[in-house]
Amino acid sequence: MKYLAILSSVIMLLACSSENEDVSTDIVKNPNTASESAEVTVSDEELAAIKFENELYDFGEITQGEKVKFTYKFTNVGDAELVISSAKGSCGCTVPDWPRKPIAPGESAEIRVVFNSEGKSGKQHKKVSVVANTQPSTTVVALTGNIIKPASTEAETREN
Repeated sequence: MKYLAILSSVIMLLACSSENEDVSTDIVKNPNTASESAEVTVSDEELAAIKFENELYDFGEITQGEKVKFTYKFTNVGDAELVISSAKGSCGCTVPDWPRKPIAPGESAEIRVVFNSEGKSGKQHKKVSVVANTQPSTTVVALTGNIIKPASTEAETREN
């Protein structure tokens, strides 16, 4: 039994080795990710900072089933490369596409969002959470509008 525990421990250590790590974290400087015991030498001036041209997009009124596409433009106004690790919609109907490469200080980029109104009606307010090496690490943008159910046709009215 003792040998089984030792063998399991050795297998776990080998499985957790980081030889295949492809992502470099050298450019990510965020004191929120440092352990309490680590000495943090990064000041707020050395962090990336994201500034959106528009954090809320109002798509107005659309008919149920339409797709809304909007591009959120932003600039890295910080002093370090901006790395977006994820962007996630508040539901499956809101799908963001974000840049996977670092954005240098002063450079601009875009996050494209598609909102599918299929099965939705009435007032809608959907959010996209953008996680990056910023302070705070999550920035939220949103889209809002009203969805109208399509008018029923004469044939649909007779069937009901």
